[in-house]
Order: sequence, then C-alpha cells, then structure tokens
Amino acid sequence: MLLTILFMLGRVALAAYFIDAGINHFKSTAALAGYAQSRGVGGSAKLLTLVSGVVLVLGGAGVLLGVVPRLALLALAVFLITAAIMIHHFWTDTDPQQKMGEKVNFTKNLALAAALLMALAIPLPWTWSLL
Repeated sequence: MLLTILFMLGRVALAAYFIDAGINHFKSTAALAGYAQSRGVGGSAKLLTLVSGVVLVLGGAGVLLGVVPRLALLALAVFLITAAIMIHHFWTDTDPQQKMGEKVNFTKNLALAAALLMALAIPLPWTWSLL
C-alpha cells in the first residue's frame, strides 16, 4: 500500500511539473518563442511553442490520470530530448554564464527524459488510473 501511495504522489508531482510548464507555454508564448528564435529555431518558434505547450499539458494529464500513459511518457520524453538539442545546445555558447545555464537545462531535460523512459517499464494498467 505504501508503494502505491508513493507511486501516486510521484505521478501527481511529475504531472504537475509538465502541466505547469505547458500552461506557461501558453501564458508566455511571445517570450518563449523569442527565446527559441534567439537559440536558432527560426520563424516557426511561435507555432512550436504552442505545439509543445499542448504536448506538455496532454502528456502531464496522461501521466496524472493514467490515460494512455505510455504514449504520454513517450511524447514527453521526445519533447525533452528535442528541446535539449534544439534550445539548450550549450556547446555553441561562448558566454560562460549562458553556457552554464544551458548545460543545466540540457542535462535536466535528459535526466527527466531518462526517468520517463524508465517509467515505460511500469506494468499497465497503473493503479488509480481512469483507463
């Protein structure tokens, strides 16, 4: 029973992180798209910011509710790996402070993606899932 409770608490915390990040993509679209453009994403930065917001919210909801959790986990992992490479490419930065911040975000994204990929091994259906 304790493991079940801990698993659910972990799901809620993980889902809240991604849902909040996704909502932030909608609330701060202009700022995030501008940052993405400054990192070389190009003219599609606004669209990609909105699409990534949808992926984050739906992926987080899937983890929270246990609805198609493997698809949710995979979508979130793909987003994190893509963002790490497209946005947080610290190896191109020359300013030491910028380089450090981007490296932190790059490694954070890869660590979260690794945890999500590991969660793919959790047998289905998840406890306390809607489906």
